Amino acid sequence: MSEQKRTLVVMRHAKAEQDGTTDFDRRLAERGERDARAAGAWLAAQGVEPDAALVSASVRTHQTWEAVAEGAGWDADVASYDEALYAAGPESALDLVRGVDDDVRTLIVVGHNPTVAYLAQLLDDGEGDEDASAEMVVGYPTSATTVLEVEGDWEDLDEAGARVVAFHVGRG
Repeated sequence: MSEQKRTLVVMRHAKAEQDGTTDFDRRLAERGERDARAAGAWLAAQGVEPDAALVSASVRTHQTWEAVAEGAGWDADVASYDEALYAAGPESALDLVRGVDDDVRTLIVVGHNPTVAYLAQLLDDGEGDEDASAEMVVGYPTSATTVLEVEGDWEDLDEAGARVVAFHVGRG
């Protein structure tokens, strides 16, 4: 078991257009692009810099990640796009996180509700920022972002296995 702390960021995609040929193909609204860039700027101001990003393969999550990376000044190429994350429930999403390479110290997951809201709540050990935890439970709107601290290896991450450090809803 690793003694080094890891950072996990769980984020809901930004505001998307209501129409699209399929749900999977819905694109970000103009507001969504602004909000995602604002979320990226906030994450960068928190000192977050990802080694990897696990992003749902849908169009809106892909675009959210690119706008977040742009807003933060990060390399967008650290992302892997996962079709399984699109339809995953919280337990399946957690399994995907557990499969992340051990070299990764900071991971961002960009997905969909209700999965990402439940995932963040599932991981919360109740020992972190009480206000952030309470805010997160009240609602997880588009561009909602939870920063969690993880001790140990990704493969060992379990329910109540992370501490909520911050919660923010990107609005640009």
